[in-house]
Amino acid sequence: MEQATFAAGCFWGVELAFQKLKGVSDTKVGYTHGQTENPTYEQVCTGQTGHTEAVLVEFDPAVISYNELLDVFWNKHDPTQVNRQGPDIGTQYRSGIYFHTEEQKQEAIQSRDALNQSGRLSQPIATEIKPSAVFYPAEDYHQRYLEKRGMTHCG
Repeated sequence: MEQATFAAGCFWGVELAFQKLKGVSDTKVGYTHGQTENPTYEQVCTGQTGHTEAVLVEFDPAVISYNELLDVFWNKHDPTQVNRQGPDIGTQYRSGIYFHTEEQKQEAIQSRDALNQSGRLSQPIATEIKPSAVFYPAEDYHQRYLEKRGMTHCG
């Protein structure tokens, strides 16, 4: 099994998109790339911790490739927006790919560059691509939030 970490706005909908995929064995929502240890949701929402809401994906690369996960990521949100997704505004909603291996880094960069050059987007991609960092799982009530409520999307 391998891990991948993505941030694409509110983590509830992002988690649901990945947990449905064949080859994904587990997902966790949480916070990464901030300066506060063990942040709470309330702290992250202030924008003062530096964290982004993210999803940690555990997957079997023999069943689903990292590039397939990247395709889901790019199609799940608007990667041209800076520090927001739709009505959600703040640094905690920024777009990010946090690679776990050098291979993931190269695939993420190639994928981003191909999408930028495709003409599908009216603005350049703002997604940050950085090494994975400490991932703090969100509170239990956030895990599989939409699934537990029988919802298919946020809002």
